[in-house]
Amino acid sequence: KDRQSMTPNTRQAEESIVPAKLNNRFYLMRHGQSLANEIGLIVCRPENAISQYGLTPTGRLQVCDAITASTLSSAALIVSSDYARARETAEIAYRILKTGDIESDTRLRERSFGDWELKDHSAYTHIWELDLLQTDEPQNNVEPVASVLKRTLDCIMDLDARFDSRQIVLVGHGDVLQIALAHFAGIQAHRHRSLKPLKNAEIRLLVSI
Repeated sequence: KDRQSMTPNTRQAEESIVPAKLNNRFYLMRHGQSLANEIGLIVCRPENAISQYGLTPTGRLQVCDAITASTLSSAALIVSSDYARARETAEIAYRILKTGDIESDTRLRERSFGDWELKDHSAYTHIWELDLLQTDEPQNNVEPVASVLKRTLDCIMDLDARFDSRQIVLVGHGDVLQIALAHFAGIQAHRHRSLKPLKNAEIRLLVSI
């Protein structure tokens, strides 16, 4: 891989230990279509996202279809971001699968997009272009990729240490899950958009190289 080109802080975050084999099977699920998605708005701050911008009717149907078509069982553990769109996604999954309680973990919250809060989602393209520059200094107060990766990895590794041979579904957001997928695939996290983007309500198995 091309990890030698990274800055020191980014390299340290990306070289966090990832086991060759996880003790559990982790499934990453992006939330269904949200009201923010529908109107093309960036919503990532807790004061806006915890109680607002939940799922649209289309989003709820997307989640129902995805869970019904999945291989997840009633023994699956659901761990979710506490933002409305993710929490509502997790609650639908819970009702369909008839699993135990849902765990909430703030480490799965959406990436902070700083000054772009409540701005048009066309800004994502600009943000992802800046990601490729591998800078450790926040641009427009956007949370650096290395920070997103660290908190997501911390969440995954903590869960993997607590459980064994479980299906664990992490319900979260586009950039957060995409960055984790890239890292586990052996791709520099700042190149997360080189992977096929997760669609709304898509479920993808987390595979470690």
